[in-house]
Amino acid sequence: MKVLVIGSGGREHAIVDALSRSPQVDKLFCAPGNAGIAQQAECVAIKDTEVERLRDFAAAEGIGLTVVGPESALAAGVVDAFKAAGLRIFGPTKAAARIESSKEFAKRLMAKYGIPTAGFRAFTDYAEAKAYVAGRPMPAVLKYDGLAAGKGVVIARTMEEADAALRDMLLDDKFGEGKVVVEDYLEGPEFSLLCFVSGRRVWPMVLSQDHKRAYDGDEGPNTGGMGAYSPLPFITAEDERYAVERIMRPMAAAMVEEGCPFEGVLYGGLMKTSRGIEVIEFNARFGDPETEVVLPRLKSDIVDIFCAVADGRDAQLEWHDFATLGIVLASKGYPGDYEKGHAIGGLDRVEGTVYHMGTKADGDRIVTAGGRVLFVVGRGATLAEARERALADVARIECDNLFHRTDIGHWALDE
Repeated sequence: MKVLVIGSGGREHAIVDALSRSPQVDKLFCAPGNAGIAQQAECVAIKDTEVERLRDFAAAEGIGLTVVGPESALAAGVVDAFKAAGLRIFGPTKAAARIESSKEFAKRLMAKYGIPTAGFRAFTDYAEAKAYVAGRPMPAVLKYDGLAAGKGVVIARTMEEADAALRDMLLDDKFGEGKVVVEDYLEGPEFSLLCFVSGRRVWPMVLSQDHKRAYDGDEGPNTGGMGAYSPLPFITAEDERYAVERIMRPMAAAMVEEGCPFEGVLYGGLMKTSRGIEVIEFNARFGDPETEVVLPRLKSDIVDIFCAVADGRDAQLEWHDFATLGIVLASKGYPGDYEKGHAIGGLDRVEGTVYHMGTKADGDRIVTAGGRVLFVVGRGATLAEARERALADVARIECDNLFHRTDIGHWALDE
């Protein structure tokens, strides 16, 4: 089978890597891909939102399966276009992807179907939103209603921070025109539960946790994620069962009831609060960087799973019991302004796995080309061993413009 992966980041590199382990794959393509992906797949110069070009390429090449990575491609309707052309594709339709592309849609659905989440109100007017936030206890959770590449959430601890965020989102259209959802603040450890979903069928993956803040000790601005690990010792089997049976299965069923059945990966961003497990957010695709620590633990052939979901058949998932822990190497200045084009050395000395997030080839060199640049994964019998190996590999990589966190996994390891 020929397989096409849409996207260009670390998540797509992890998907390409998992597909490359399948004996069912004859040829792998990735559009547009990156310098690391190019070592395992043929990169095609088509952007992830160029829906018609992607569809025409898949038809011309006889692609048997297409896997969508980024939310931008889903929101652009790539799945709808492929299905209309009779092409097999893994991912939700544009209507189903609203679970991520509109925070308000997701919150109203949760309220309607009794899925546990924080209370909320939505605003389009800056003055109304500011007055509402001013009349409530801090901190305030402010979420841009649309897609914002993981950066549209602000936990404001002062009114000044809240006002700046509301100005960004409602007056200055930092992420585009839209609404702001103001949510009640919840406390507790966050974790990610990714599930393969086909209509009412739900197959949970192993749990993972992402680290959103830029610096050690969970300090600094929110990012798209600075590292992740799996498994999670502080989430019990009972917690996991509750999350699947009270949150993920009911949401999949709700999407069917609403006339937009979900196919693909439904990502539950969850929190273990004093009241129990509640939903922080849903995403309509593989998480990034969670995918890079979850898929290496998958023992089953991922092609079987992708095809079962796309075709509406049953699937079996088996997992390795080793631990994985991954560390992002990001450009200095990220998530703010940063430079590109810095040479990266030492990749040939790495002993574990490196997924490329934002790189490109420059002659025979690999250079930085994004905010998050590399994702270094260590594996071991324990999380401590996995972290030790990841940090040892990070030290082998040479680049004068990268920084990383040293405390990934601290919720599990440093208590």
